[in-house]
This record gives sequence, structure tokens and C-alpha cells, in this order.
Amino acid sequence: MLIRRHLLGLLAGLALLGGCATAPAPTLREAPPIVFVHGNGDSAALWLTTLWRFESNGWPRERLHAIELPYPLARDDDSKPQPGRSSTAEHMAYLKAEVEKVLRATGASQVVLIGNSRGGNAMRNYIQNGGGAATVSHAILGGTPNHGVWAIPGFREGNEFSGTGPFLTGLNAPKNAKGDEVVGPVRWLTVRSDNNDKFAQPDGLWIGAKGKPTNVTYAGPELKGATNVVIPRIDHRETSYSQPAFAAAYRFITGREPAVQGIAPEARIELGGTITGLGVDPLNPATGNFSNNLPLPGAELAIYATDAATGQRIGAPAYTRKVGADGRWGPFLAKPGTAYEFEIKAPGYAATHIYRSAFARSSAIVNLKPERIAAADQDAQALAIFTRPRGYFDAQRDRLSFDGQALPPGVPPKGAGVSSSKLKLPSAADRAIAAEFNGEKLAGRVWPAAQQRVTVLELTH
Repeated sequence: MLIRRHLLGLLAGLALLGGCATAPAPTLREAPPIVFVHGNGDSAALWLTTLWRFESNGWPRERLHAIELPYPLARDDDSKPQPGRSSTAEHMAYLKAEVEKVLRATGASQVVLIGNSRGGNAMRNYIQNGGGAATVSHAILGGTPNHGVWAIPGFREGNEFSGTGPFLTGLNAPKNAKGDEVVGPVRWLTVRSDNNDKFAQPDGLWIGAKGKPTNVTYAGPELKGATNVVIPRIDHRETSYSQPAFAAAYRFITGREPAVQGIAPEARIELGGTITGLGVDPLNPATGNFSNNLPLPGAELAIYATDAATGQRIGAPAYTRKVGADGRWGPFLAKPGTAYEFEIKAPGYAATHIYRSAFARSSAIVNLKPERIAAADQDAQALAIFTRPRGYFDAQRDRLSFDGQALPPGVPPKGAGVSSSKLKLPSAADRAIAAEFNGEKLAGRVWPAAQQRVTVLELTH
């Protein structure tokens, strides 16, 4: 009992560390559980490298929990039901249930919450209106549009991203005589870009209103009463998923710099995840790209080791699985230093060939989603997609190429607002297709679109 009381005391002490620079590094048992909350339209998989960074600095894997909201897209109007989308109330209820699950599993009395973008909306709502002030020690918001993506009176004020709408004005109402916008005793951190976050822009370019003021500044994600950190040139997703954002979060929780700045490789790498599908947007059914995180029962997965330079398969499949009702696959023991192709087949989808560089560590959130070929792409001989899930492409900042093109299709010459590029190839002849982003290199193969096949080159970093 004495040991248990001592450990509980250490956990409580760590929850109060905040910005104390002399605090000891957390040991295996001192580390508080962390719940990660992804953003609008995203999934738990985006936290892959962040979890690796925490693990590399001693955080137990079982105390790192990335939630996956079934319907991750916000409603157009929060007060009106919309198929395939979630309200702020539903988002908060889901987060609350997940926090309670983590508390039961770990025996801890509080968690740390870390969220990106819309995930921060749910965190603030839970802490202010759902009882989270008692169960959360630290709240870390990356790129959350706390004062809106726009703040235009009378314009789409029912949307949760309206800075003048009822949802955000309620969250931002002063909490004390100082005018603080955050609820105590929770310790709050915001992380934002200096000027490169597509959803914190004074001009409406990224919301389809170029040249029109949004009434939101670059400092829109900051909150009065929080510790507000600015990291130059990071983009919207990098406010949570980049190494500098991790370092800021780690420092805020523990009071010291992470001992390991990169990702420490593991000798034994075990992978798994969920195969999820795509809904059909009732307002635009031709796109077939309505994001959800629902499992795709019956999907078939084959994993091949590949030549990292050519994408060519090396031998027979290293792993095969037809997933059940939960969509789960794994465990798959990957070889360190080996690149892999993940081939997904499911009725109603194109056979999707996802090429990934070698995995550094184990993960249970290597989530996979097959593609559909849109009507506008049916004339292509072959289709290839280059995607960066944990950040955007910035032609002025990044060193990138896609099939030899230094400015891939769809990537603007200025600003970080696009996370994928698509090539419609004039030939389906089998050949290597390569991409590179700031030193991470990917290689896959070209597959015939006439056979309903798509190539995806997916970055890890």
C-alpha cells in the first residue's frame, strides 16, 4: 500500500508540474495517461509519429490513447442533423466516454488531453461543459480555431467554426475578472503557426473567398489565460503532429526538454490498425469521398515487402487478412528497414496500393482507407496520389518532388494548404513512380486504372 500511495503521489505531482523547469523526467510509472483527439475529417492514425516520440522518451505505450471519432466531419450547421457528420454535443460525448475508459484502464484520476484543430473544440467543450475540469490536468491545443476560421456576423454562424456563432462565443466567454477564456484548474497550452496555418488567415483564400476578410488573425488559435506558443512556418497539422509541436507539449507536461529529439527505432516492429471506408456525400455523390472512420468489413489486405528504390514486390505477401466486422488487421511483424506495399481490395472501391517507407517502431494505428476513382478521373490510364497525412506541402518551405515534378499538381506555389497531389498518367505501363518530401523517399508502381487500381505514396513524416 505504501508503494501504491507513493506512485499515486507521483502521478498527482506530475499533473501539477506545468512549466516547472527543474521537474524530473517522468519514469515509466509516473507518466500520466494521454488522450489524443484528431481534427476535422481525420483519424487516430495521424498521431502515429507523435506517439512514437512520446514512447521514445519513456512514455508507456499503454498510457497513450488516440481516439477515433466515427464521424469526424463537423455539421454545416451544428443544430441540424446531417448524415455522416457529428455535432459538437456528439463529439464531446464521445470524448468524455473515451476519457472515462482510459481512467478505468489506467487507474489514474486525471488525463492529459492533446488535440488538433477540431479536436480542440471537443476538448474545450468537455472541460467547460462536460465535467472535464475534474478529469483533465493539461489541455494542449494545436491549431484549434479558437476564435473561428471566420468571424463574420451573419455568415454561417450555426457552424462550429464561426467565431461569432453561439458555440465559440460560449466557449470564449470570460471565466474571471481577468477575462480568461480558459477553465481552471486545468493548465492550457496552445500551439500555432506565425502565419502559415490555412485556418488562421485574415484573407478568405482557403475557405473559397479569396480577397475577402475573415476577421480572424494569425493569432486566432491563442487563448487568454493559456500558455501560447508560436512556431514559425509550421502548417495547420504540424501544430500537433510535428517534432517542434511534440517538444512544446512534452515541455509543458513535464517541465523539461525531451531527452530524445527524434524517434528511437525498435528492433521488433509489430503493426496493426483498422481498414475504414468512405461514405457518399448526399450533397455531392459523384465524389465518393465522404470521410468517416467506420470499419469496412470484408476488406482484404495483402502486405508485400518492396524494393525501396523501385517499389517492386519482393516475393510473396508477407501478410494477408480479410477483416471482420471491426475492420481490424494485425498483428504483422515488420522487418526493420524494409519498405512495404499495403494492397487493399473491397467491393465498391478501387484496389488501392499504398506504399510506405520503413516503419521505425510498432503501432496499432496504421489505419488504411481504400480509394474510389472519381468520375472526373475515369479517363486516366493510371492514377497516382502523393499524400502527407500529418502536414501540408509548402513549395516555398519544403523540398519535394512527385514523379520528377518539383511542383506537384495541385500544390500552390505559396502557402501550406494542400496535403496531397494526384497525377493522371497517360500510360498504364508498369514502371516505378517516386516521390520525396524533405528527405523521406517513397517508390511505388504504376497500376492500370482500367483495372480499377490506384497507387498511393503515403509519407510518414
